[in-house]
Amino acid sequence: MANKTVLVAHREFLENVRTKTFWISIFIVPLLIAAMVGGGALLNRFKEEQRYTVLDLGDGELAKRAEREFRQGDLAAIFRAAANAPELQELQQSLGDGPPAGQPGNQPGNQPGGSREPSGEQLLKVADWAANQSPEMLQRFAAVGAAQRSRFVPPADLGAATGDVEKDREALNRLVQDGKLFAYFVLGKAPGESIADFEYVCNNLTDTGLRSAYEAALTRLVQRDRIKAAGIAPQVAEHIQKRVTFAPKQLDASGKTEAVKQENVIDKWAPAGFVYFLFIAIMSITSLLLTNTVEEKSNRIIEVLLSSVSPSQLMHGKILGIAATGLTIVLTWVGFGLLAATFAPALFGADGGPQMMKVVFTALQNGGYLVAFVFYFLAGYLLYAAILVAIGSVCNSLKEAQNLMQPVMMMLMIPLIAMVFVTQEPNGTVAKVLSFIPLFTPFTMMNRAGGPPETWEYVATSALLLASIWFAFVAAGKVFRVGVLMTGNPPKLREILAWLREK
Repeated sequence: MANKTVLVAHREFLENVRTKTFWISIFIVPLLIAAMVGGGALLNRFKEEQRYTVLDLGDGELAKRAEREFRQGDLAAIFRAAANAPELQELQQSLGDGPPAGQPGNQPGNQPGGSREPSGEQLLKVADWAANQSPEMLQRFAAVGAAQRSRFVPPADLGAATGDVEKDREALNRLVQDGKLFAYFVLGKAPGESIADFEYVCNNLTDTGLRSAYEAALTRLVQRDRIKAAGIAPQVAEHIQKRVTFAPKQLDASGKTEAVKQENVIDKWAPAGFVYFLFIAIMSITSLLLTNTVEEKSNRIIEVLLSSVSPSQLMHGKILGIAATGLTIVLTWVGFGLLAATFAPALFGADGGPQMMKVVFTALQNGGYLVAFVFYFLAGYLLYAAILVAIGSVCNSLKEAQNLMQPVMMMLMIPLIAMVFVTQEPNGTVAKVLSFIPLFTPFTMMNRAGGPPETWEYVATSALLLASIWFAFVAAGKVFRVGVLMTGNPPKLREILAWLREK
């Protein structure tokens, strides 16, 4: 008997893994996830240069100072890079901290780079040096940000320095309209009194990075000017404007407080990434089982199989065979994830990519999360597989199966909707209640892994889940035995309940 179940499982497994669509489905999911998680950050590095200029309605000094302020992050990055870049020997000498030309290296005490931040005077020197360098040279050392992806073009180079404001604006408007200029800023006459005449002219209404970064730089500059005009000492102004912040702390195993590290926060959110994977895996693989059952029933293949095996052996073999298929898919996805976690930091540089990517990679590198994921995947799959194989056995077409599957889909959406809430309160009342509902247990307990729950909760929920799987298999076996050979209209709920009462 057991041998026939294994033979059916072996047949189901080979039928799936031999198809091209199976391997396409394996590769398509990691590619889609990679595109969603890291595609935006990666594509951002290939953004085209945004050319802009500044039309200063005042004396022109504000535009010069605003450009230096806007480039401050880039200039500081170049300053720090000067310590170890042979190409920046000239800059090292101008700063007065570097070694004479021709002498490699710097002593730790006189490095212009490293961890030391530049002074205002040094930033001015870097700005003067940068004014004579090519954009390609500067981009090699500049900081990653809106300033690096944009290029300032003097108004004179654009024919917009005639002194006639209306003519200058018309010339710049034509350049923006023709796509030769990304945008231009208009700085008002009296920023210390009013900013009503400040403007940003651009036809791109979706990319606001340049405007936001320039606004932040100009805000800092104007605030300093207003503070100086009011006769307030800079130290006093800084003290007044300083925000109240709380240093986050947590308790260690001994009960003492310690600083909260970023990796600890990421680790608490990591299970949420696994919940997404769990949902995708269970839904895609149980749907495969449902489709397979309905197709074989409609093609009368099941009748041929039942001439050699019992309905129970056929059902168990199909579930086990699709389970092996699912494990192949999941382990392949995990392998892709581990490869991405290994190589993505080098691809995205020191920042390691977006925050969501760090969460996913932390989850994949946590062995405990991986073990829990495999267990809850198998348990969740077996529970939902029993339900869907029973649904498939009473349906004669995929259309009928899809209608009956909608309530199951709605049930699956509940733990997904509650995912963020459960992550924030992993040991709250709602999380505990959801954990003891077998249909939600795999998702909720995986989601709570960062809490983590108490040991007795793991034991109790796992025992309840395993008991529910046994009950689901018994009930599915009764439905499958009768429904798989039925044709015509699908049975009504009353008939199915009558099958379940039979011994």
